[in-house]
Amino acid sequence: MQTILFKATERGKADYGWLKANYYFSFAQYHNPQKVHFGALRVLNDDIVAGGGGFPTHPHDNMEIVTIPHTGALAHKDSSGGNGIIKASDVQIMSAGSGVEHSEFNESKTEAVNLFQLWVFPKEKNITPRYDQRTFDITERKNKWQTVVSPIESDNALWINQDAKFSLATLLNGEALTYANTFTGNGVFLVVIKGSVTINEITLNSKDALGIYDTNSFDILATEDAELLAVEVPMEF
Repeated sequence: MQTILFKATERGKADYGWLKANYYFSFAQYHNPQKVHFGALRVLNDDIVAGGGGFPTHPHDNMEIVTIPHTGALAHKDSSGGNGIIKASDVQIMSAGSGVEHSEFNESKTEAVNLFQLWVFPKEKNITPRYDQRTFDITERKNKWQTVVSPIESDNALWINQDAKFSLATLLNGEALTYANTFTGNGVFLVVIKGSVTINEITLNSKDALGIYDTNSFDILATEDAELLAVEVPMEF
């Protein structure tokens, strides 16, 4: 089992007034040659968008883009016809494919929205752009994994154009949970959204992350109530 630690305090930062961003990987003006991507996971941005703020229409292609709000609500519109409002307990995915333009704005004029946005390199290039979103029952992730993004139909999750899975869990203090890879050879980027856990004697606190590879499974112990995101991605792509 190999690991790469991403401390919350060591993330790249940017403050544009309307946007306060924290970058786990090189993005925009932040560049760290040691943290450009983790396997097929290219971007994980922890964004706080002020009331009335947002990203004007801009293009993407050949990227799987997943948005997970923590607080507030975000409005999305794209050139493929996709549009919607996502809030905490919702997950959104957009396959940029052969090319798409979209915008994202805080639905509120006064309250901030906090979200994770993640980009994954696709399995197949130049597919027809697509958009989907879903509301998930957060009670279904108590002390267990709830798969929210997956290419496997039986997972009943949002479809992704990659051998990748996104899973969420809420782990109570003192409880343990195992993550087992679905795809052989994949790695897992584990993010502590809130709380504190230990993995292989490594302590992770709120917004810390751990890249885990060269293993098919690992155990997590909550040292206080915790919310977790596990992003399983191919290490070779």
